[in-house]
Amino acid sequence: MSKVFITCALPYANGPCHLGHLRSTYIPADIYARYNRMKGNDVLMVCATDEHGTPIAVRAEQEGVPPKEIAGRYHDMIKHDLESCNISLDSFTRTTDPTHYEISQNFFLKLYEKGYIYEQVIKQPYCEECNRFLPDRYVEGKCPHCGAEGARGDHCEACGRHLEPIQLVEPACLICNSKPEIRESKQYFFKLSHFQEDLKEWIENNDELPPNVKNYALQWLKEGLKDWILTRDMEWGIPVPLDDAEGKIIYVWGEAFLGYISSASQWSKRENKPWEDYWNDRAVHFIGKDIIYHHSIFWPALLMAHDCKLPSTIIAGEYLSLEGRKMSTSKNWVIWAEDFLKTFDADLLRYYLIANAPLTRDTDFSWDDFQRRVNDELADVLGNFLHRTFTFTHKFFDGRIPEPSKFDENDEEFEKRMKELPEKVSEHIEKFKFREGLIEIIKLAKYANKYFNDKEPWKAVKTNKDEAANCLYLCNQLTKVLAVLLVPYIPEKTGEIFKVLGINQDRITWDDSKVQLPSGMEIGKAKPIFKKIDDEVIEKEKNVLYESLEDEDNMKDIISIDDFAKVDLRVGKIIGAESVKGSKNLLKLSVDIGSKKIQVVAGVAKKYAPEEVLNRKVIVVVNLEPAKLFGIKSEGMILATDDNMSLLTAEGADIGEQIK
Repeated sequence: MSKVFITCALPYANGPCHLGHLRSTYIPADIYARYNRMKGNDVLMVCATDEHGTPIAVRAEQEGVPPKEIAGRYHDMIKHDLESCNISLDSFTRTTDPTHYEISQNFFLKLYEKGYIYEQVIKQPYCEECNRFLPDRYVEGKCPHCGAEGARGDHCEACGRHLEPIQLVEPACLICNSKPEIRESKQYFFKLSHFQEDLKEWIENNDELPPNVKNYALQWLKEGLKDWILTRDMEWGIPVPLDDAEGKIIYVWGEAFLGYISSASQWSKRENKPWEDYWNDRAVHFIGKDIIYHHSIFWPALLMAHDCKLPSTIIAGEYLSLEGRKMSTSKNWVIWAEDFLKTFDADLLRYYLIANAPLTRDTDFSWDDFQRRVNDELADVLGNFLHRTFTFTHKFFDGRIPEPSKFDENDEEFEKRMKELPEKVSEHIEKFKFREGLIEIIKLAKYANKYFNDKEPWKAVKTNKDEAANCLYLCNQLTKVLAVLLVPYIPEKTGEIFKVLGINQDRITWDDSKVQLPSGMEIGKAKPIFKKIDDEVIEKEKNVLYESLEDEDNMKDIISIDDFAKVDLRVGKIIGAESVKGSKNLLKLSVDIGSKKIQVVAGVAKKYAPEEVLNRKVIVVVNLEPAKLFGIKSEGMILATDDNMSLLTAEGADIGEQIK
């Protein structure tokens, strides 16, 4: 038995969980944790809410409440979301806990004493009105690269470039809107550059690191590492534990990682077990794509400086888009976990987000595809096999597993595949290929349905009862195998299968998939475990999603002049129009742009009936990447006014004429 230390990336305490968080981090981590527990390994899975940083401080000032109140509000929401999705954490704490403060300050002091943290005077914006230095998120202005307004002191949303606060053009304090001046301030830097070669060696020689993490990290190393500022001038955060550092706190990325350790430490106090034994045996980080750099570069360097054992691997889930568009919480283009679970079981979400695509690839959440997978794979394949097996066992063998006789070739092939399945799934989960393991399970369930149909036990029971007995004996064995292997994926639904079999799921191990059910064992009556989702339910969810979108076309982000030059605007004629079922806002249009005809979904239905737009010459963006709206492919965008969605027309122009 080995010990496994599993961490989930710390959710930032400024909002609840959405489906992207669950897909990239928490569901994969939970599958791996549950699997290892079933294999007999001693698992410690930890997480905490990340509660420092400027976004929380800014919001607290704007609301006039203490930052910890903001963080506490969202800690409770996030905890509820994770519990609702059956994420089996052993410890879920907060980075505002005194234990975390103590561990973080001691860690900082040790690095300072070893010479890996040094002082340096830098220039920073200072607000005379607020009487303080302004951390990055406290400053807004124009981006020096693309000219976009509203760029923050650390990042420009428009062009995506990293910024320093003093780079902003026309900077303003976010709190009082006054113009800050530039002053000198002493800060503390971590010697990240010192670990360039050590990090390169660790990343290149760590065969466990997946390609998406390794390649991303090596790209950063190729550009050369610079020392990282490790402190900020602000009140909200963990104070720097040095006598001459009054008013300075440890940068959130200098202490948030230690949330893994402080969470484990609090677990140790409760359970009276040393968390270090788990970390030193095998540590696995589950994170999202957006923090690969921090976990593959900065965190290992901090650990190297502290002489700590490095994690075994880092598993980074890629992005989840929504109905073909980038998910955006600011535009309300998002599905929150709590809202999803008001209508659907958590296991349906767990299944879909894993079955949809490999973890190392970006993927899309589509309501139509969600419905299809639940109906086709869970209800028609898995649920149908389970229901028929249990129903016919009751009908023909009084609800008891029949005694088998000599197997024919089909029976032997069925048994062979069933016995091979646990090892196949195990190999995939060990390699963090959770989707591939799930595919193997569903593939065998499909094969089992065909076997059942070919055997026709409802007929065989009248002419050759031994053949019917063999069929239902083997099928009942497979119900148990499937249930065992699906525990890490859909733990609530497997509980329903085990209830029919009269087995306590809490005591199930992975090796129980190899233990046969005895002939004569009585089973419970069949109950529908997976129900199909009606079209009306999905249409309702689509309506809620699309009507909550504040910007109907979702394509109005600020762009640079160079980007605008790439936009291909042409005159098009609307030659077909129809309403989109389930939407009050959208029309599906067929548009002739001269060289070809394209399909466009436009949010103008509140302004125009389909017949009112026919034969109009409109201005069309023709080189947009296709997107799906309400499951309908849209190959362009019709220009319209923002307030009342009036179409911009070009009646005197030729079809296909380019607008410059």
